[in-house]
Amino acid sequence: MRAPDPSSVRIDGPWTHRDVSANGIRLHVAEAGSGPMVLLLHGFAGFWWVWRHQLLTLADAGYRAVAVDLRGYGDSDKPPRGYDAWTLSGDVAGLVRALGEPRAHLVGHAWGGLLAWTVATLHPRVVGSVSVLAGAHPLALRAAIPRTALRRHPRNQARALGQLFRAQLPLLPERGLVRAEAAAVERWLRELAHPRWAATPDFADTARRLRAAMLVPHVAHSALEYYRWAFRAQFRGEGRRFTGAVDARVRVPVLQLHGEADPCVLPATARDSAPWLGPRSRFETLPDVGHFPQLEAASRTGATLTAFLAGLPD
Repeated sequence: MRAPDPSSVRIDGPWTHRDVSANGIRLHVAEAGSGPMVLLLHGFAGFWWVWRHQLLTLADAGYRAVAVDLRGYGDSDKPPRGYDAWTLSGDVAGLVRALGEPRAHLVGHAWGGLLAWTVATLHPRVVGSVSVLAGAHPLALRAAIPRTALRRHPRNQARALGQLFRAQLPLLPERGLVRAEAAAVERWLRELAHPRWAATPDFADTARRLRAAMLVPHVAHSALEYYRWAFRAQFRGEGRRFTGAVDARVRVPVLQLHGEADPCVLPATARDSAPWLGPRSRFETLPDVGHFPQLEAASRTGATLTAFLAGLPD
């Protein structure tokens, strides 16, 4: 199969595609609506399209909804470096400013949620609130891995994040991601989703889109670089500096929205994020939902997000 052109991720719909220069790179975004800005950050193997439902829900509710292809994904630039938390948070903060806004409400899924929490700590002036779907605070996730590593119980955070460790090998993980037209992406999606959604046509369409996006040149390598930095930084000085920098309560309200059946970031790990929550924060769960609330329960996720944002002080 011929590798897709990056522009193939610019899927037509009731949104506008544009390129924005921020933090020294070009980032592709899709946006809809007007009003206070909500910036949507995808997770591993995603791209802006995983937020298609929430883009419209938020726009209808009176927000300027912007979904970005993070560094290395979709039609954004894919430089060989810059997949550390410092640079990635600079991308997000720079994007908010480049879009002409003083601040934005950040909504992140999984790794995007980790990034949203990091931006709120390192660049607090550009963040109005944080919503984290299927994610946990970086330090809660870090603490959970060694704490559960020796447990044989199936609810084991270390085992659930096995991909973090497998990604450390050179070259082989990239080849595995793109082999057989990126079939590994569909397997990963199915393993982490609730079976009820995995049996729907929407799942099949999502898997097709994500597989095609992973085949865009250099995406597989870039996606794995997120995992590699997260693991290797723990043994370097930059990892200790990062720990010190994010070990503080954020100044803004945080919404945590978690699928009760999430097998990747366990609900208990997400709840362990409490020491870093800002004022008026909330934790809500969704029954019969796995690791992808914005896809598996699009309407409920959109309603929860808009209710949370509407309840924030001006």
